[in-house]
Amino acid sequence: MRQPATTAAATTAERRRAVFGSQVVLDLYDCETTHLDDLEWVKTTLVSAALAAGATIVQTVFHKFAPWGISGVVVIAESHLAIHIWPENRYAAVDVFTCGENVQMDVASAFLKREFRAKRAVQRRFTRGDRASTRARLRAVQECGAAPVTNP
Repeated sequence: MRQPATTAAATTAERRRAVFGSQVVLDLYDCETTHLDDLEWVKTTLVSAALAAGATIVQTVFHKFAPWGISGVVVIAESHLAIHIWPENRYAAVDVFTCGENVQMDVASAFLKREFRAKRAVQRRFTRGDRASTRARLRAVQECGAAPVTNP
């Protein structure tokens, strides 16, 4: 039996999300761990951070650069955790992105700060695809008479 049109429209509207995801960008400075250029340790640590946060691991890809440096990603069912390390600068850049609400990004961030033994950490949080915020910005631009900026 087919759904009435009003029910199908309501179901579609319910599936539309106000926000598509959340992202934490984490800069780890002056890392004191001796493992910054140890591929297996970095991989195990990022996977452990994902698991501690409640994420579901799908796949991992890591690469060690010559003479030093590591980049890697842990693909999770909810999105990803990515890392780029400059061991010569004792610095790691981390990105934690989730499209769900079950991953505890702050748990992953705290885990990584602790394991990398960062003397200084800067964490920024973003919402991605925030439709309400985008509409509000567009209204504000229109109210002041300016033309919105669009991509060419």
